[in-house]
Amino acid sequence: MSRDSNLTAAFWEGDEYVVLDQLELPERKTCLRLTTPAAVREAITAMRLRGAPLIGAAASAGAALAFRGAGEPVERAVFASVCASIGTARPTAVNLMAVLDEMLAYYDNEVAGCATAAEQFALMQRRSLEIHWRDADRNRRMARHGVDWLRRLLPDRRLRVLTHCNTGALATCGHGTALGVVRTLHEQGLLKMLWVDETRPYLQGARLTAFECAEEGIPHTVITDSTAPYLMAQGQVDVVLTGVDRMARNGDFANKIGTYGLAVAARHHGIPFLPVLPVESFDTALSDGARIVIEERSDDELLIFNGRRIAPAASSGLHLGFDVVPHGLITAVITEQGVIEGGIDEKHITDFLHRRGAADRA
Repeated sequence: MSRDSNLTAAFWEGDEYVVLDQLELPERKTCLRLTTPAAVREAITAMRLRGAPLIGAAASAGAALAFRGAGEPVERAVFASVCASIGTARPTAVNLMAVLDEMLAYYDNEVAGCATAAEQFALMQRRSLEIHWRDADRNRRMARHGVDWLRRLLPDRRLRVLTHCNTGALATCGHGTALGVVRTLHEQGLLKMLWVDETRPYLQGARLTAFECAEEGIPHTVITDSTAPYLMAQGQVDVVLTGVDRMARNGDFANKIGTYGLAVAARHHGIPFLPVLPVESFDTALSDGARIVIEERSDDELLIFNGRRIAPAASSGLHLGFDVVPHGLITAVITEQGVIEGGIDEKHITDFLHRRGAADRA
């Protein structure tokens, strides 16, 4: 069984939601104690916590905090307004709204009839905890499926994996998605090297993925984003694993800016390219990736580094937080419910989700 990371990005402690401030890593481990929905929203917006699965889980905590200390039972209209506000924190990852919709449904079914706000808070906090536990379990199952599939595809070898951004314990509620697969490869003695893209301009790879690897003794080397295709050309990469913020029903998906270039290079060099995601990250309402909203962040994050401007004052910047990978560049899709393979398109994904849904209902 896979061992979870020793790192915890966010957790409940009493009636407070405690968040490891990822803007301070790797220099300092600083925790924030959040007690209001607005504080959770700010932490998500400012990227003090990030990663699609963790954003979703944190949204459940923010929703629950709407009931903390309330004098009277919170009415549905008030709660819906809180959820709507949290839902605007970041637009690209589907997990955020999926979890908030789940919390609203839970309010309707279990919480609306409570006599006191304290009873409401207890139930909503319990539901938030369940969502955190569920995500950690999903990640462990993803890792098992991913490692089993890779062992069949690339047998009898220790793998050199390339990844982009951060998809580990700091982006989830434990173990990780793409980095969770890497973590399990390492535990089983199947990892030779993890190439870590620095992931400009926010440096989630250099600051966060490398931090996780250093904490746990996972062999890794940080590279500039532009180095990755050349490493592929030199035969130094066996497989590319990335996370997913939103996948349309045809398999197009959004991930951290720079992922599209990796997918193109991997296809050119005949290297397997594998996104790793929970089923929750599928957005079957979207027919293709052209309909995914791409977050555009402040150009200050691109033009200012460590408080110092690195471009002329007259220069503007374009900081897109994500790009979209077309489904034709994907080798297979790893989920907690199995691996989608044999061609990634709307039919394969729809059939997979239908079969898994039927199995869950059985």
